[in-house]
Amino acid sequence: MDLALEFTYDVELGQPQMPGPGPYGNRIVAPVTGGSVTGDRIHGSVLGPGADWLLIGPDGWGRLDVRGQIQTDDGACVYVTYTGLLQITDKVMGAMLSAEEETGFEDQYYRITPRLESGDERYAWVNQTIFVGRGRFTRSGVAYEVFRVT
Repeated sequence: MDLALEFTYDVELGQPQMPGPGPYGNRIVAPVTGGSVTGDRIHGSVLGPGADWLLIGPDGWGRLDVRGQIQTDDGACVYVTYTGLLQITDKVMGAMLSAEEETGFEDQYYRITPRLESGDERYAWVNQTIFVGRGRFTRSGVAYEVFRVT
């Protein structure tokens, strides 16, 4: 089993809503407002509606629940959903609180397990593919390297 880089996924996020602490931790909801996907087999734009629902638990780790769509340059629609795990470090908090801060892939444990779906025959292969990825914070949102498990 190997990993092959399938695409990069840059997501622009809007102003987060912070419903506040609840019985399972602090929730933060950030709307997906745009972005881009760049790869040899998938290339296009990130579209809403969608959002990044993050739950920061009392253990200092964030659990992700994200949904959105990719509009490929050749006109297909690919639905994207992923869960993941984010280590909440001082650097991560700085990036979450300031649009001037970024993190690198190595600055925190930030892993996702994307599931892609498409009804377009040209992208049927995504329906039978396992993906994993790693993330980082950018000035406009988040960026991922998404790998296909071979």
